[in-house]
Amino acid sequence: MPVAYGAIPSANSPRLRDPVNRADSAQGGFIFGPPPPTVASSIHYIFFSNWINVLLPFAPLGILSGLLGWNSALTFTFNFFALLPMAKLLGVATEELALRTNQTIGGLLNATFGNAVELIVGLIALQQGLLDVVRASLLGSILSNLLLVLGASFLAGGIYHKNQTFNTTAAQTSASLLSIVVMAFVVPAAFHLVVIENSDELLLELSRGTAVLLFLIYVLFLVFQLKTHTELFAGESSEEEEEPNLTVGVSVGLLIAITLLVSVCGEYLVGSIESVAESWHLSKTFVGLIMLPIVGNAAEHVTAVTCAMRNKMDLVIGVAIGSSMQIALLVTPMCVIFGWIIGQPLTLAFSSFETAILFVSVFVVNSIIQDGKTNYLEGAMLLVAYCIVGWAFFVMP
Repeated sequence: MPVAYGAIPSANSPRLRDPVNRADSAQGGFIFGPPPPTVASSIHYIFFSNWINVLLPFAPLGILSGLLGWNSALTFTFNFFALLPMAKLLGVATEELALRTNQTIGGLLNATFGNAVELIVGLIALQQGLLDVVRASLLGSILSNLLLVLGASFLAGGIYHKNQTFNTTAAQTSASLLSIVVMAFVVPAAFHLVVIENSDELLLELSRGTAVLLFLIYVLFLVFQLKTHTELFAGESSEEEEEPNLTVGVSVGLLIAITLLVSVCGEYLVGSIESVAESWHLSKTFVGLIMLPIVGNAAEHVTAVTCAMRNKMDLVIGVAIGSSMQIALLVTPMCVIFGWIIGQPLTLAFSSFETAILFVSVFVVNSIIQDGKTNYLEGAMLLVAYCIVGWAFFVMP
């Protein structure tokens, strides 16, 4: 299952240490492998397994700034940096629970929580009526994964390896689904241009129906990937068998705690967007499309680059393209449906400019991955494409 936040073992991870012999009193033999995690070792792993955890002190600062009504720029900055390590920890908790289940349950866990930060922040912005920010953040997350994360991974991997290969079947399946997403975004945009009478009501009806259909396609894809055609998605075999680093109780507690913290920090972050955009002379679209996706994609960005340097390109494709597909087919429909429930008229009517950028981006990525090979030049091309998109939205009034 392509995961959005696969935790990559560090050099000090128990998964990569030398095997330790443990006496098996029941059978009188020996078990080779690391000792089972304890509460103490689990807590140590949570705080010291990744360098990005140095940003965790921003979480209490962000919450405090929101509670005390500090300057909007400070509130935005503190909560922005607080969400970066929490996105990584959310992925760690999800993966640890997935390791203790079968492939189907693990895949569903990864699909559900893989983009939890983007979903939570999007729902909060939707609840506050920031519809343009929601649309921009959804589109920005897709573009960030397709161009920035994939480009940086191809570039980093190409520096260490002259040519790299990956499973074209899995990559093309995900890319084909993204083509359906482009169609789902183009149709409402074209509909909005053509239909004049009662266009808002009809557009809303079209968007909600389309969102339901996209969600159904995502469910079918999960069945296809995890049940009926698992052999097509058989990735690279791992030399080391992955062992849990956290106890079940700590994993569940971490998942709940981080989800709550993301909700609180996300609410203060979203609440300060309008003031920050005005004071920094930025459009809300730029904040939503370029800045907010950094929060949700930082952890998977590091994961994808690390995998590429280790020549694990199937994981890179799963992280980058798989995450884009989850945003498009899961998070976007859920935001539209949630807006339907709470009375917020969120539609899929992106502007012509945004729709054109998505169409071209998916076309470029499809062209690059169709041969199943990559190198550093293709990575640089994707990064340049993302820079062009970012600059275009920066100069846009």
